[in-house]
Amino acid sequence: MSLPDGFLDDLRTRLSIADVVARKVIWDARKSNPSKGDYWAPCPFHQEKTASFHVDDRKGFYYCFGCHAKGDALGFVRETENLGFMDAVKLLAAEAGMPVPASDPRAAEREAKRATLVDVMEAAVQHYKLNLSTAAAQGARTYLEQRGLSPAIIEHFEIGFAPNSNTLSEHLKDKGFDEAKIIEAGLSIKSDRGGPPYDRFRGRIIFPIRDQRGRAIAFGGRSLDPDARAKYLNSPETPLFDKGRSLYNFGPARAAAGKSGALIVAEGYMDVIALHQAGLAHSVAPLGTAITANQLGLMWRAHPEPIITLDGDTAGIRAAMRLIDVALPLLEPGKSLRFVIMPEGLDPDDLIKSAGASAMQDLLDNARPMVDLLWQRETEGQVFDSPERKALLDKNLRTLLNKIEDFSIKSHYGQEIKNRRQALFYPQQQGQRKAFTPWRKNTPQNATPDTKNSLLASANTGPEAEARVRESAILLGCLNHPDIAEKLEGQLERLPYLCPDLRQISGALLTTLPEAEGQDFNVIISTRMGFDVAEKLLSIRQVASNRHLRAEAEKDLAEQALIADIARQFAIVGIMEELRDAEAETDPDEGLTWRLKEAGNAMHDANRGALKDEDNSEDDRAAAAKLQAFIDGKIWEK
Repeated sequence: MSLPDGFLDDLRTRLSIADVVARKVIWDARKSNPSKGDYWAPCPFHQEKTASFHVDDRKGFYYCFGCHAKGDALGFVRETENLGFMDAVKLLAAEAGMPVPASDPRAAEREAKRATLVDVMEAAVQHYKLNLSTAAAQGARTYLEQRGLSPAIIEHFEIGFAPNSNTLSEHLKDKGFDEAKIIEAGLSIKSDRGGPPYDRFRGRIIFPIRDQRGRAIAFGGRSLDPDARAKYLNSPETPLFDKGRSLYNFGPARAAAGKSGALIVAEGYMDVIALHQAGLAHSVAPLGTAITANQLGLMWRAHPEPIITLDGDTAGIRAAMRLIDVALPLLEPGKSLRFVIMPEGLDPDDLIKSAGASAMQDLLDNARPMVDLLWQRETEGQVFDSPERKALLDKNLRTLLNKIEDFSIKSHYGQEIKNRRQALFYPQQQGQRKAFTPWRKNTPQNATPDTKNSLLASANTGPEAEARVRESAILLGCLNHPDIAEKLEGQLERLPYLCPDLRQISGALLTTLPEAEGQDFNVIISTRMGFDVAEKLLSIRQVASNRHLRAEAEKDLAEQALIADIARQFAIVGIMEELRDAEAETDPDEGLTWRLKEAGNAMHDANRGALKDEDNSEDDRAAAAKLQAFIDGKIWEK
């Protein structure tokens, strides 16, 4: 959503950053001087005893002299609450009494309608909570006590009770809410027989479901009747509630995930509550359905690698396997899933009660990467004792890999699958093969397995070391020219990185790109990363000396330089992957040896362009084009 010109400036003007920060810190009275807008406190972003965190209330910025965190009020809320840009804007705007402009009149009408339904839902939350203390709720209180829920936890999660009557509808109408709104909120149901509407939740323990802004949007109800048709019942779809786009406990868990560095995804309400009570507050749950792509998007906004915990029974395993197919097309560098399959017959609540929170933490610490479960699904219980069965496995794996859209991730998944396939089909060859690399000579050598192995080795050393210069140059150009980065966003999203730390910067750059206009882009990204990104990139001499990467460079020349380096990166990483695949040749000949040397020569020539201090030359572009031609023509094939 775009914001009108001047809205953010007006928001910053109305807010005191000292007031915003004061919710998270305790000011050092000896160093602070409130009359001058000068505040000091221990830094909320790292552990320290001295007050090295400084807030300049007049200028509206904070800076830590210990960890170098810096930014404005918006950045502080985003980091401490683990919120996205627009969510942080809405939160601060609400505090400042400023309505966030709607994108169109119809959106304003929908927002007004939702606001009325939120009032209905909030009144219902309070009514259910009061009911839990009545005589009719004795069975509910006994059940919660048997489950080990403390009064503080019951209050924290606002657990309530719905008696087996129409008390909610009557209460809400007495409060002045229209019956049509009560039905629209999903709290009451029209009778098919023409009678009066009746309460949806009857004879159930009630769990309020709130969105990431803290608004009550739905309820989940746990029946106390063992013969009930459904043990758990959720609110229907309403203007407020889309169960495929919501997660139980998402708002609090998102804030907790920012502090703990993890996000746990359990199966149900009671699992989340038990995890929270055990000190694992960074826990969420889907709402009675399989995890959707939209819910994955929510999880990734809270943490780049959520841990999915699933029951160890057949249904839990099937759910994990289905989730793989949902997640594969959505994977991005730094965004994935890890899995914990619970011991059979136990859920997180059972495990914590029987073995303690430490046992649960041990499982989380040893969560399995998604590729593990993918491989398990395709191979477990099968025998590959014929070429046809092996070929079918290869076909199925290729189909799965083709679902991955990100080039770099697809490449790494392919290499991991290749390694596992080799261990499965040819276990006796494991540990016997040597890496090999192209060298710089023009005369063919007699081909031997050792020659081929030596050829491919340099594809894994020199280019990867040189990649830091090229990748840093691309990132610095984007940092100084976010408008150009926005034009090239499609290529940048697919760009493979060989340096993990630079891949993380790229992810932060792309996610914060919408905020760049009119802002100090380096401050925004550095605040997110926790260090000065520009300083890190400029520490490389070849990058710092390239005049086309500087902020004052001519736009056309900066764009040409970025396009050239992006093309070079795609080409070099591409040929490295192809050369690794050439390792599968088990019968090397003289022609293969020569072809691999030519490919290596082309890669070396193309790589030199990124290492020069001067501008990209015609020779550099020609070298990159030659390398791409080798890739397109697959020169290493006979």
